[in-house]
Amino acid sequence: MIPTTSVGVFKQEMLDQYLPEVIELWKSEKRNLELAILQQVKKVEEGTIFIEVMGHVQEEIAEKMKPDLIGIFRKKSGAGKIAIQLDVKEEDDAGSPKLYTDQDKFKHLLKKHPALLEFSKKFDLDPDF
Repeated sequence: MIPTTSVGVFKQEMLDQYLPEVIELWKSEKRNLELAILQQVKKVEEGTIFIEVMGHVQEEIAEKMKPDLIGIFRKKSGAGKIAIQLDVKEEDDAGSPKLYTDQDKFKHLLKKHPALLEFSKKFDLDPDF
């Protein structure tokens, strides 16, 4: 157990102050998977750091990094009460249609990039090729 000076509860100001230091430390250690998760830190409420993760893979990585992260923040801030709560988000692709054929993909791209039709005519491109 890490002794603390017990300044109390971990606060948003502490997170804002120490998170860039943790990011730099983990960059130097090449902990890229953990860095991706640290970019998703949302807020601190009553000593609990809320982190949003996407899917089960990031959830597993975040669970493994929680003790290290709590230890670092406790050591830097001296706060006695620090916890991490994960907010697992699943990718929602229910609203987008499945694009199975080349024609479906081409139509979808046309909606996003209308200039594509002009290019396809100019360069005589056939999306069904």
